[in-house]
Amino acid sequence: MNVQITGHHLEVTPAIREYINTKLERVSRHFDHVIDTKVILSLEPLKHRAEVTLHLRGKDIHCEAAEENLYAAIDLLTDKVDRKVVDHKKKTQSHFQTPAKRQIVAEKELI
Repeated sequence: MNVQITGHHLEVTPAIREYINTKLERVSRHFDHVIDTKVILSLEPLKHRAEVTLHLRGKDIHCEAAEENLYAAIDLLTDKVDRKVVDHKKKTQSHFQTPAKRQIVAEKELI
């Protein structure tokens, strides 16, 4: 998974970069097919905003969160992304099962 982290009016330190990477590992635990991840951190008056866009095969997932603390915004953001990825995984999984009437039952030999 490629992670691109940018900051608007904010310097992205190695500590913030490492914190984001450890939080995004939780997303990759649930869903392995993430192609690209873009994280944008911005500083607004009295609020820190964090946005993420996950590029999946056939779909892009976008989330954003705003809090007074940057680390709290990142935590809230990863919770939202994790829920959306799990929902996407449930939708894409094949739930096809053959009905019981059509299953082939092994015949028992009569002795």
